[in-house]
Amino acid sequence: MAQTNTIRILDGSTFVVSEDTGDIEATPSEPTGLFSLDTRFLSRWVLTVNGERLNALSYDDLQYYEARFFLVPGMATHYIDAKLSIVRERTVGGSFHEQLTILNHDEKAVDLEVRMDAGSDFADLFQVKDEILNKTGEIYSEAEPDRLRLGYRRGNFTRETVITSSKPARYDRDGFAYSIHLEPNEQWVAEIDVRTYALGLGGRDLRMGLRAHGGERVALEHDLREWIANAPKVNAECEHVQRTYRRSLVDLAALRFSPLSLGGATLPAAGLPWFMTMFGRDSILTCLQVLPFAPALSSTTLRILASLQGTRFDDFRDEDPGRILHEMRYGETAAFEEQPHSPYYGTADATPLFVVLLDEYEKWTGDVALVKELERECRAALRWIDDHADLVGNGYIWYERRNTDTGLENQCWKDSWDSLSYRDGRLPGYPRATCELQGYAYDAKIRAARLAREFWQDPAFAEQLEREAAELKERFNRDWWVEDGEYYALALDPEGRPLDVLSSNIGHLLWSGIVDPSRAEKVAQHLVGPRLFSGWGVRTLAEGEVRYNPIGYHNGTIWPFDNSFIAWGLRRYGFAEEAATIADGILAAAQYFDGRLPEAFGGYPRELTKFPVEYPTACSPQAWSTGTPMLLLRTMLGLEPHEGHLGVEPRLPVGMGRIEVLDIPGRWGRVDAFARGRLDLHQLAA
Repeated sequence: MAQTNTIRILDGSTFVVSEDTGDIEATPSEPTGLFSLDTRFLSRWVLTVNGERLNALSYDDLQYYEARFFLVPGMATHYIDAKLSIVRERTVGGSFHEQLTILNHDEKAVDLEVRMDAGSDFADLFQVKDEILNKTGEIYSEAEPDRLRLGYRRGNFTRETVITSSKPARYDRDGFAYSIHLEPNEQWVAEIDVRTYALGLGGRDLRMGLRAHGGERVALEHDLREWIANAPKVNAECEHVQRTYRRSLVDLAALRFSPLSLGGATLPAAGLPWFMTMFGRDSILTCLQVLPFAPALSSTTLRILASLQGTRFDDFRDEDPGRILHEMRYGETAAFEEQPHSPYYGTADATPLFVVLLDEYEKWTGDVALVKELERECRAALRWIDDHADLVGNGYIWYERRNTDTGLENQCWKDSWDSLSYRDGRLPGYPRATCELQGYAYDAKIRAARLAREFWQDPAFAEQLEREAAELKERFNRDWWVEDGEYYALALDPEGRPLDVLSSNIGHLLWSGIVDPSRAEKVAQHLVGPRLFSGWGVRTLAEGEVRYNPIGYHNGTIWPFDNSFIAWGLRRYGFAEEAATIADGILAAAQYFDGRLPEAFGGYPRELTKFPVEYPTACSPQAWSTGTPMLLLRTMLGLEPHEGHLGVEPRLPVGMGRIEVLDIPGRWGRVDAFARGRLDLHQLAA
């Protein structure tokens, strides 16, 4: 990652990451710059006055889409003598706009040479992430009388950045400059507009269809106000719960991404900076988390994923008929098939989760039309589970990449290279089958049976799915149970041997419903026991395992999203106290991140660190971390749709006080839910 004092503003797939002065000086390995559609459109944006760099007094990230920087010339020791103030106020919203204000505090007039160095390497985001900047096309810079045009051309693939100013400027290939005269107490203001243009290989304007705010702050403000007004209101005696919800709601607004084909409808992008695009798994799980608060995101997500569902066998993209995509990219490396993400299908969980989301969405909204509209795609997803995912022939979902050069090795949510291991620390061969994939498949069949019976008028298919689900559940509970640990194995290897480590994945099994009721209590005990539960949350891998590392990406860190689904699973099996314990830990951790839960944080024991330790390269904001507080609110209040009504069965952590969630949308219209936590000993004494 870049230096820690970076300032980020974003709107969907367009974002700016800069220093705390507002300057951008990108290197090939740092995600600083102006990015859109997986391309860096500005890699240099440096302001000087009379040839001197500026220093920050302070900055203010006003909203997710705007920031303001207060600057003075000279080093820190000169601040007291500063006679000039410079304010940079910027907004991103489809384009990038910066207002530059210079104030003269001197008793005499001043003449200033103000310059903005501007340039772009047009790096693909993959090139930045992999720290390899190898451009084979032509980078050009053209200074015109009224603008600076930066561009990159490789065949028909073109990216351009066009910079204009409201004040007369002198443009050259490396930037633009002003000569200004300021009388005492006079100020000077320039409006600088940066437009990005993207043409695909066929000459198509890829900017079309993006959520367009035209760079207008008023439009952005209106959009955010409307988003917040349409969401449920949360009032809580614990102030950090209310603050965390508000921050999550605003971050979710910031992460809304409009696919090119949907003309303004939005779904959640996965996370800043690396994943500001469409991800099958991440978008689906985020939609499940936020369904009671922002149900419209689910319909967009389902439609776009259905429209891009696999239709053929393509080894380069790991595509199969019926498979739901993993990731869609628009940059140079995808366009020229140096990466397979156009789209790439190498994930084993998005396909069953697609069916799960469709059913859950209908239960909440009553949108029968969408269920009927997507019947063909849903059936295709179910066929993929049975016909293409069972690589071994034993009735389970397995994965093994066919693209051995650039495809993903681990096609589950724990997708790092060493995330799956035996108890002795060895890594298994391929194909692999992780336990939660089987739970998702079970859940998808049970839910699809309801859809088939109630909406597709196919009771025979419903009975077939229920029979297959029952057989899968029986088989799974026989093959995956680790007797000497009394938990489910993380995965099976190609020979059917269990990866017998204790992991957080067992919580997803509770959420899916595949756990035999006789074993659920033991699973719940593990999840809140000392090996997995740190006091802040459930670790991805249990303390004491050979590969356990409290800051290992999937080998001991705590992922907020993971914990939210674990809590939901505990509630499903009646373990409300345990679910509340996890919710309390994660929401307490959120206080230390100003209400914005990161992608992951360290699995150190709470009594050791006293505060949660952020994972060093975590994405922030990240969609399913943003959705975590909303799903935890749902689990604490026990919100579940039931026969057309909203059921409420609250169980709050001790000491949390009263929580109100008002205007919860659904097929019932809008309803309110209230809950009060039990008092702790200090409150009782008072």
